[in-house]
Amino acid sequence: MVDRLVIILFLLHGASCLDSLRFLAVGDWGGLPTFPYETPVELAVAKQMADVTNTYHTSFNLALGDNFYFDGVKDVDDKRFKETFEHVFHYESLMNPWYLVAGNHDHNGNVSAQIAYSNRNFPDYYYALSFKIPGGGVVDIVMIDTVLLCGNTDDDVVGDQPHGPSNARVSDDQWSWIDLQLQSSKADFLLVAGHFPVYSIAEHGPTDCLIDRLKPMLYKYGVTAYLSGHDHNLQHINSQENGKTVDYFVTGAGNFVDASEAHKSDIPSGTLKYHWAEIKELGGFSYLEVTPNNMTMTFVNGRRTPLYTYTLFPRK
Repeated sequence: MVDRLVIILFLLHGASCLDSLRFLAVGDWGGLPTFPYETPVELAVAKQMADVTNTYHTSFNLALGDNFYFDGVKDVDDKRFKETFEHVFHYESLMNPWYLVAGNHDHNGNVSAQIAYSNRNFPDYYYALSFKIPGGGVVDIVMIDTVLLCGNTDDDVVGDQPHGPSNARVSDDQWSWIDLQLQSSKADFLLVAGHFPVYSIAEHGPTDCLIDRLKPMLYKYGVTAYLSGHDHNLQHINSQENGKTVDYFVTGAGNFVDASEAHKSDIPSGTLKYHWAEIKELGGFSYLEVTPNNMTMTFVNGRRTPLYTYTLFPRK
């Protein structure tokens, strides 16, 4: 249970003093392929994201994949862009930039059409972002395509692991690019964002491919946190290796909520700090605020109740 003072400060804190970098993250928000084209969870999450943006003047949104259930879009004129995105996230406050990555369901369709539609905010399958922190400092965010890296999954098989990249050269090129981005970053806070989780206790569990190849990079280069979706709940996992800590945040409750804990024993013992999956609370998303001194990550549900807050500190 979040301390009542934290909740009061979250709800009442004014947005007049823009002394921090503020943004939202949401995963697995992609509606339905048939009428009504959205879910009650997606509608509630959109409304609360808009309200939080109005209050806190957030600068942008990270969309962590599965943008269009269940088979992505066909082309740049696909009606799903209007039915599942424009008609749902229609609030004026949410006209700020959206930075997207593709999920497994997006790769069932035409990801290049999403890139063409989104243009500046989804410039490629993977790309890097950098933002100045008011008062000093930088946040770097490395946006990756975990399906190109690891392959897709079989939606008919519960908890299916990626089957390996469809194009080994494309996968290797991205792995090399990720290594270069992480190695060269001098940011005070360094985030990596993708669709598949590294660690998760839920239906899909840890992603073997990312455990093998991405996780060592996260520790080697002192990454602050890894943000993902794929499992339809909210999770915080904090894991230390060789004296270094990486925080893993799963924010996959933008459209559905799934209470599975099928892989609770498949993450390192004692690393799970928070897990939430309450369908009656209408999903959730993340609110992140960064100052020169710290970064706070707050999970918020579809009724705009802050559920859990965690503070991270600049890289050494």
